[in-house]
Amino acid sequence: MTAAAEIIPANEEQRMRAVRRYDILDTPPDGAFDRIAELAAELLGVPIAIVSIVDTDRIWFKSHHGLDGVSQIDRDPGLCASAILHETPWVVTDAEHDPRTLANPLVAGEFGLRFYVGVPLTTHDGYNLGTLCVLAKEPRPVSSTEISVLEKLAALVMDELELRRSAQTALAESAGRLDQVEALAHALQSSLLPPALPEIDFLHIAAIYRPASVHQVGGDFYDVFPTGGDSWGFVIGDVRGKGPAAASRTSLARYSMRTAAVYEGEPHAVLRAVNRALLADPREEMEPVFVTALFAYASPSDEGVEIRFASGGHPLPTLLRSDGSVGQVGAPGSLLGVVEEPELTDSSVHLRPGDVLVLFTDGVTDSGGPRRLEQEGLEEILRDHRGFGPQEVVERITAAVMQRQRDDIAVLALGVPQG
Repeated sequence: MTAAAEIIPANEEQRMRAVRRYDILDTPPDGAFDRIAELAAELLGVPIAIVSIVDTDRIWFKSHHGLDGVSQIDRDPGLCASAILHETPWVVTDAEHDPRTLANPLVAGEFGLRFYVGVPLTTHDGYNLGTLCVLAKEPRPVSSTEISVLEKLAALVMDELELRRSAQTALAESAGRLDQVEALAHALQSSLLPPALPEIDFLHIAAIYRPASVHQVGGDFYDVFPTGGDSWGFVIGDVRGKGPAAASRTSLARYSMRTAAVYEGEPHAVLRAVNRALLADPREEMEPVFVTALFAYASPSDEGVEIRFASGGHPLPTLLRSDGSVGQVGAPGSLLGVVEEPELTDSSVHLRPGDVLVLFTDGVTDSGGPRRLEQEGLEEILRDHRGFGPQEVVERITAAVMQRQRDDIAVLALGVPQG
């Protein structure tokens, strides 16, 4: 076996760019590479086999079968650094008598290397990243069949490197697409919520919306808007489903409610207008959908705030009084977008200073850990936070739910300031 013919070395800067694009240096041990190294040693009957990558100043071992406690050596004068300068395997059958290796510390030193074959790990565009090499401390010949075996195993190493690189690229592209989806979902969801809560002289308000997934538009929504004079409209709702279709229905329900609230005057009439709009939607024939919603008018009174509201299949609001008493208020009603004449009932509640009324979607009571929060759990949270304002109440509810959130959640709290 004669020494392989040397070729003109590739530009080292370009070669190192090729090394870096595989992002392999200093990565943890990998079973696939370890098995290839073990197989190389077994098939050639040698004690040591290494998968190496030649860095700028070192030779780093991705796998090192039979060579414990060593993960890298200096590049100069490394045998692998010489091997990558050739386009064919670099063969040393008796290093002690080979002029190319006489001065090498692995040969002249304590290690006593006598046999080395290094097959370059060559990229598809011709750059040698490192080697698959086998070593022994005794001189020995090597056959063309053994060289062929090593070349096939080196090709497997490159296949693994390419597979790893493709997986990393796919993950990066997927992450990029997810980032785009998240950004689009956030933008679309933001268009379905008020950009900021208004300041109301007679009422403190706080709200939060948290989707179950940042990559998908949910159907929960809330809204706050003026309805004329000192009156304000408050909305919380939930459209069945997720994604663009749910977003479209959410937009229809929200803006139908805004329009109806200005001229209807009664909460149940506002919800009836939304019901008519949903049933008239031409998409309803292709994909029937229902909406739960609660609409409320809030206006100042002599000693606080008067809330008039109606529920269309939506969870009833929960009232925390300043004395610590807690309970649901109002009367249930029919889902919207299902029948032409839903059963809807107006209710009213008077908020005094220190009271907080909590409107929420069913994701709140269906979430929480270790079991579902449910209405009793929500009331317990509120009871424990007597005297807290709307913002603190919303934060405590959210903290409880986020332990195990199963669905989108929206919370809207209204409180009358004290003093």
